[in-house]
Amino acid sequence: MVNSDDFNKRLEIILEYYGLTAASFADQIGVQRSSLSHLLSGRNKPSLDFVLKLIAVFPEVDLYWILLGNGNFPKQEMVVDKSNHTKTLPSPTDTSTVLSNEKTVMTLKQDKKKPALQTVSEEQVEQLILIYADGSFKTLRPKDGLLGLPL
Repeated sequence: MVNSDDFNKRLEIILEYYGLTAASFADQIGVQRSSLSHLLSGRNKPSLDFVLKLIAVFPEVDLYWILLGNGNFPKQEMVVDKSNHTKTLPSPTDTSTVLSNEKTVMTLKQDKKKPALQTVSEEQVEQLILIYADGSFKTLRPKDGLLGLPL
């Protein structure tokens, strides 16, 4: 569960990190200013919508960090220009991870080519019974042609 007091402290760390006021932060993530004010004062708990908007606008905020305090902020070592919020990721240093991910993607693409349903049984349908809401029923057999169903 999310501890509201700890969540508020982490939210204030984000505001300080970007040098934003509560009002400008609320405007940036697209929530009412009063919603953020109620959150910071402890009156309300954070909603899923609020957290999702926060993560969408500030992707360097780790979901587990903001909710539970696990992990780090910022999520990755990012160079952030606070004046216009442009972000630059460092070049990847571990190419084995990239290659491993590419192999996984290739395996998933190959798996998608397999048919979703394979018929392995040679069983034949003997009859199909339709029961109607009024209590009547109808028995359909393959010999009736397409099980007697209209096209």
